[in-house]
Amino acid sequence: MSRIPLPTPDTMTDDQKRVYEKIVSGPRGRLVGPLRAALHSPELAERWQALGALLRFGTSLAPRVSELAIVVTARRWNSQIEWHIHAQAARAAGISDAVLDAIRARETPVFDNPDDAVVYEFARQIQETGEVDPDLYAQAVARWDAVGVVELTAVIGYYTMVSMTLNAHEIPMPDDAPPPLDTPRQAGAPVLSRLAPLTGSQP
Repeated sequence: MSRIPLPTPDTMTDDQKRVYEKIVSGPRGRLVGPLRAALHSPELAERWQALGALLRFGTSLAPRVSELAIVVTARRWNSQIEWHIHAQAARAAGISDAVLDAIRARETPVFDNPDDAVVYEFARQIQETGEVDPDLYAQAVARWDAVGVVELTAVIGYYTMVSMTLNAHEIPMPDDAPPPLDTPRQAGAPVLSRLAPLTGSQP
């Protein structure tokens, strides 16, 4: 159960309903995840949904790139809903079950596609160290140009905000789905997941 009440069509104000209609009539098709909490501030929710729609559906990046970056972010933050939704989307975009299973288990994924390895390691490094290795950054620019690297970084940052919102307010899983991720603990307290770095020829 959420820590805060979540607006429903029956309880929404006129401003909340206006934003809600914009969300459900767009590419998402329904209201799930962090926007359920963000609707408490309709102005925030309106800008949030526009930025989210752009970063998920409107960048120069292929869905395979974006969705892989999102699942790495979801695993880093132990974000149950984010993983539940975006693992399905990543699979549909061509990411293999073996790769998704390895990321979920915090084990080293083996990539057949070198671009996937760059995405994984870029997302892992920026979230675990706050920086990206210069050689890796250059590889990303060579693949997706400056605009793509800017968008990739924005996707990771946006879905970090999504993860924090979902976790802070304990937004419930959609469709009564079971939580797909374990949450590591240290000294009895939950901690962020450490993802396995790639070595050797990856990327």
